[in-house]
Amino acid sequence: MELIRKRRNGYAILFSAGICMAVWLGVTFTLEAVFVFGAVSLIFLLLLVRESRLLYDAMLIWENRIIAVPSALISMPGHQIKKDIAETVVSTFGILIGSEIYRWGLDGVHGVRLQTAHIDQERLYLTFGDTAQTMRVELMHGMTQKQAVLDAAQKLLYETGVTVDITGW
Repeated sequence: MELIRKRRNGYAILFSAGICMAVWLGVTFTLEAVFVFGAVSLIFLLLLVRESRLLYDAMLIWENRIIAVPSALISMPGHQIKKDIAETVVSTFGILIGSEIYRWGLDGVHGVRLQTAHIDQERLYLTFGDTAQTMRVELMHGMTQKQAVLDAAQKLLYETGVTVDITGW
């Protein structure tokens, strides 16, 4: 989430600098440069809005977290990606892996949904997607007590409506 916040702040600074340059050049009557800096400022404004929305989604996931774990293995049909990041959060609204957000449950019946959840002694497996694409995430949960696993499963059921399959406990 910090990386998203830093990018948003960087875009805000670049947008402000572009506007200041456009105003300064507008005072000195160089119209071509004003249009160039105005266009660049518009691009930074669009990037700022996009990053602000991403930060909002990340904060929503962080504030409504069900479980937070240190690493994730993402698999999609055709390839696998391993991410060892200090911040992997599963929430009611999606999953935050570093600065990437995978959202579910926000686009109604035809949108991305959490489909299955499975917990064994080492990992939490989540499968989510829509009719076009499905993703599977493996999370090293680090829970050592059965009650913690049952609590996490209960939270997932209550928050997402998905029954968790627990094996090996």
